[in-house]
Order: sequence, then C-alpha cells, then structure tokens
Amino acid sequence: MDDMTLEMPAHGAAGARIASELRDAILTGEQQPGARILQNDLADRHGASRLPVREALRMLEAEGLVTLVANTGAWVSRLSLVECEEMYQMRERLEPLLLRYNVPLLSDEVLDRLTVLADAMESSDDVEQFLRLDREFHLSCYSAAQTSVLGDTVLRLWNRTQHYRRAFTRVFRSEGDRSVHHEHQLLVSAIGGHDIDGAERILADHIRRTRLELARHPDVFDN
Repeated sequence: MDDMTLEMPAHGAAGARIASELRDAILTGEQQPGARILQNDLADRHGASRLPVREALRMLEAEGLVTLVANTGAWVSRLSLVECEEMYQMRERLEPLLLRYNVPLLSDEVLDRLTVLADAMESSDDVEQFLRLDREFHLSCYSAAQTSVLGDTVLRLWNRTQHYRRAFTRVFRSEGDRSVHHEHQLLVSAIGGHDIDGAERILADHIRRTRLELARHPDVFDN
C-alpha cells in the first residue's frame, strides 16, 4: 500500500508533463490532425513507462485533442467541416460573454499589452508568430475574470480549432486580407473605452468571419 501511494503521484506528474509537451506539439502544428501517436515512442522519448503515457493520452482525449480507439491506438483528433462549424458557432456566442465578464476587470498593463500585440500581429510576416501573438491577445482578454465553467470551455474550443485557425491565417495572408488586423485594433479600442457592448459585437463578428472563410475552403478539412 505504501509503495503504491508513493508511485501514484510520480506517475501523475509524469503523465501531466507528457500531456503538456504533446499538447504543445499539437497546438504548434508539429503533430497534425490525423497523425498516429505511437505510445512506445512517447514512452521512450520521455524515459517513462506506458502508464503515464496512457494517463497523458486520456487527459488529451478529455480535451478533445486526441482520439483513442480501444485495442487499436491513438491519433491526433481531426474535425470535419460540420464539427468545426459547430465549434465556431459556440465560440461566437460564448467568447463575447466571457469578454463581457472581463472588460471591467482588465488592468492598464493588460490593455497596454493588447495594443503591443495588435501592432506586432499587423507587422508580422510569419504565420506561426502571428498565431502565438493572436492566442496571447485573445486569451489575455479573458485573463481577469474567474469563471467556473466558461473560461475552461472557451480554452478547449480554442485548442480544438487551433489547426483550422492556422489554415485560415494562411488563407487570409495569401489573399492580402488585412481585415483581421483592423478588427484587433477595433477590439483594443472598445475594450480600452469600456464599451462592453461594442467589444462583444466586434469579437462575435471577428469569430464569425473566420467561420465563414473556413466554409469557403472545405479542402482544409481533407488534409
């Protein structure tokens, strides 16, 4: 009994570490949707047994990032156009509400950082850098309010749609579309002016436009 008590926290810590690194690999595009995840390779890479690897995969399955098939294996989850459409519809409704909770609580330091991030995104020519800045920008907007369900739900929707945001970013850049930067600047202005209704509308339109653009490029979901 004592040995098990000592081992379980170690397995749990190793599982959380493996899950964190695999999550990062998925969100950065190193691991693409539909890619097979080899448990033995994960165990060897991290110097771990199969137990923490399985725990890590279960954590990521609960987040929707990994698909486990009994007696078969694990894959990076992929979305169909219909599934992505549903998640973006959820984001259009939930994120403005989360923003409403946060706007009155955001500090001047956060507002200054949002301005810096919006300007940096506008001047960046690198897709991955843009995605990192964009993620920090939006999640910073949601960083002040404590919520029991809403914040975690939004974060999971962000993570599950990350690959498709990457595809959208490549599309709008290839077409010379600058409207995403205009929307970021408008959002900073509305938040700074404590215009909560305006900020909600801008954010909902911002998310909706991505959804509509993705629907125009169904080939994204075939890869």
